[in-house]
Amino acid sequence: MEAASVTTMENIPEQSPPEERVRLAHPFAFWSGGVAAGLAWIAAAAVTHHWPDLNEWTYTEHLAVIQTGLGTVLLALALGGRPLAPVTDRIRRSAAWAVALAVLATAWEIVTAKLMLLPPPFFAPPQALLEAYLDDWPRLMECAYRSSILLGTGYLIGASVGFVSGVAIGWSKIAAYWGHPVLRLIGPLPPTAWLPIAFFLFPSSWSASIFLIGLATAIPVAILTWSGVCSVPSAYYDVARTLGAKPRFLVLKVAIPAALPHVFVGLFMGMSASFVVLVVAEMMGVKAGLGWYLGWAQGWAAYSNMYAALLVMALLCSGLVTLLFAIRNRMLSWQKGLVRW
Repeated sequence: MEAASVTTMENIPEQSPPEERVRLAHPFAFWSGGVAAGLAWIAAAAVTHHWPDLNEWTYTEHLAVIQTGLGTVLLALALGGRPLAPVTDRIRRSAAWAVALAVLATAWEIVTAKLMLLPPPFFAPPQALLEAYLDDWPRLMECAYRSSILLGTGYLIGASVGFVSGVAIGWSKIAAYWGHPVLRLIGPLPPTAWLPIAFFLFPSSWSASIFLIGLATAIPVAILTWSGVCSVPSAYYDVARTLGAKPRFLVLKVAIPAALPHVFVGLFMGMSASFVVLVVAEMMGVKAGLGWYLGWAQGWAAYSNMYAALLVMALLCSGLVTLLFAIRNRMLSWQKGLVRW
């Protein structure tokens, strides 16, 4: 009868990373980073629950339960062994961040709710944000949805116009003759400077906001696309012409693919600029959205709601940037091995 194989350091492929070799050799070894993170969150829960608040906060106990649950889950993953290994492997590198967030949450709780070194209502404790989410989540979700629609529409229109304009300016001498002065004239101007003109020319605040977001996106995309098309080596065109390529093929199959790294830089710059314009535009006219919600919360001195909206906006922006990175990695997969991702 054949003996069962045992995983040792000798029969693990040498090209495997050191962390992977240790994990494969000791599949039931606990995840020390997960243990530290779990204990840090349980300690945060202990501070929240056992240290009395100097002011009355409704959701202090709820916050302690959430922190305890998070710490328990992390400990379970750290000590779960092989059955939970697929989940643990995905979050293993996040252990340091989990510990740092627990420490930050504990410090935040101490300086606000416990010692009130940062006075309310300007500085809200974590449970105040939890209260804003639990009590006002329908309005927050509606505002996040409205902002997503507004941002997505303006961003897609601006990115499309900027991309087409950049390709035209970079490829055509006629387009470059007329396009260069326009970009040099309006490029340095902040999009928010067009607020009075936009609200005068467009029939509604929603369409004016679309114009401002599209303008904030189109300018960097057009400039970086133009730069990318102009920087394509002439040898690429010479080889394509030698093989009988027509101008249409040169634009679609040579110039645009080679300029895509520059295009994505412009798309990332346009994303950040569009978020700035989104907040300003929603504060000026629209009836719902995260920018409107920020103005409403600030007007009523509901600073905890304002911080809650800022966190939602940060998560929304982070999600869109992550999506854009995924699209970039997919479309520029040929760059792997040439540049460091």
